[in-house]
Amino acid sequence: MFQIIKAKDRFHAENDWLSAYWLFSFDSYYDPNNMAFGPLRVFNHDTIQPDNGFGMHPHKNMEIITYILEGELDHKDSTGGVGKIGAGEVQAMTAGTGVYHSEFNSSETQAVKLLQMWVMPDKPGHTPGYEQKKFTAEVRSGVLLPIASGQDIGEAVKINRDVTFYVSKVRPGETITHHLENGRRAFLYVIDGEATVNDQLLQNNDQARITEVLRLDIQANQESEIILIDLP
Repeated sequence: MFQIIKAKDRFHAENDWLSAYWLFSFDSYYDPNNMAFGPLRVFNHDTIQPDNGFGMHPHKNMEIITYILEGELDHKDSTGGVGKIGAGEVQAMTAGTGVYHSEFNSSETQAVKLLQMWVMPDKPGHTPGYEQKKFTAEVRSGVLLPIASGQDIGEAVKINRDVTFYVSKVRPGETITHHLENGRRAFLYVIDGEATVNDQLLQNNDQARITEVLRLDIQANQESEIILIDLP
């Protein structure tokens, strides 16, 4: 079964430094019928303007995956972690027993565009920590590349839940296939472009919440980038 949600139906929040599209109930957007999809609790598509960002704020018992689409984001947290996350890079942060962190765009000229996704962990109380890796456009092209996973898959950063995040850059007319095990579901988001998934048309920033399907054939109708999340 496919539940298609069009880009125009995403919740949009905007101020002078942040444009945020929230795909699930989050912060000031509350919808009891749109709280999660399986263990996927948050999926935000954000644009942060130059010299702005999120100050120190707390998280607890959540696996937080950040994928940078454009620009560079400064990261600091209460475990002592300090660094930058650039385009094509993914960071997985285990909030566990509790962590404070900040995310800031220190560029004076370039906005940062990113996806931030939260997954409910397999159990509470994990030790806080984080890991990040960069994946080039070449290794993301024409394949479903695992970038974060609770399984030991490729070079994916590790998270504490049986969930795998895949990204792909797909050329026009190219088809990639993903097989789902019985009882699992998939969340698919078109970051950029347009694709047909099992004859379902997904345009720029559309999403599909997919259940009771064992095979996904994803064909790009134009140069496209997608993210696919395989979930219990």
